[in-house]
Amino acid sequence: MTDAAPVSFPLRLLAPPDPATLPLPHPAHPADGVRLLCGAVYAVPDGSRPLTVDLWLPEEAAVPVPVVVFVYGRAWRTGLRDDLGPRFRSWQPGPFARLARAGFAVACPDYRLSGEVQYPAQTDDLTATLAWLHTRADDLGPDTPRTVLWGESAGGHLAALTALTHPVRTITATVTWYAATDLPKLAEDRPKGTYDPKDRDSFEALLLGGAPAERTEAARDASPVTHVGPKAPPFLLLHGVTDTLIPARQSVRLAQALRAAGHHPDLRLLAGGDHLWVGLCEQDVEDCYVRTVDFARRCTRDAEEAP
Repeated sequence: MTDAAPVSFPLRLLAPPDPATLPLPHPAHPADGVRLLCGAVYAVPDGSRPLTVDLWLPEEAAVPVPVVVFVYGRAWRTGLRDDLGPRFRSWQPGPFARLARAGFAVACPDYRLSGEVQYPAQTDDLTATLAWLHTRADDLGPDTPRTVLWGESAGGHLAALTALTHPVRTITATVTWYAATDLPKLAEDRPKGTYDPKDRDSFEALLLGGAPAERTEAARDASPVTHVGPKAPPFLLLHGVTDTLIPARQSVRLAQALRAAGHHPDLRLLAGGDHLWVGLCEQDVEDCYVRTVDFARRCTRDAEEAP
């Protein structure tokens, strides 16, 4: 009696379903006039967890609405996709519900963190988010050719990189709050003795897969200033002058690169502002939010009116 031949199992049967065809989550109603689809799967990377996105949508919209894709921060290492930071956690309704009430669809995606994969996987995830939104536009109602990328801290870095490195025609504008933009220059911009580019345990090293001083090409490629070109979208850059984690000089560097390429970025440096808007009064924090919404509204309106 001979052993039975092994049964070959077709690997295609292990393939996950296409996120473009999965049912959407059942909607919640976190605020009047707002519909929330929490945890829709937008990508299933091989060897990784499924990636999800929250969608905040206007309850009633007569026409397709522009999109804001918000990218959270926390040093590429941790964080929650719907967290704008400690200064906004007590807002009722919250900042994304307010955006939906203002006539935007808001997408808050997960992305793979530095403990899972190294750069550029994070910007690949944001590109996948944009592609998924486009494929689900008929189901969800957003006008994806009018999309604003908005990120804070590490999320601002990723939003700027995605806007500048991926030829996605739907990116209408980009907003960054206190974001790193030139990783090789961080040692120069931070106070002397507070940052070692040879440190393999820094947040930047964990993102790059090695110390920035050793991974020089990766650090340069992961810097938004490297990728500024003539087709960059409009930028709003907000940064606290007294930021002790990511110096305001980083936003200045990106603004200078954009101006050198012929653009007119809106750079706002806030006196007394530290990282996460620590040190600002409530009125100034709200003004950062209002400036962001007004900028998104203006850029998406201009895009709609363009021939």
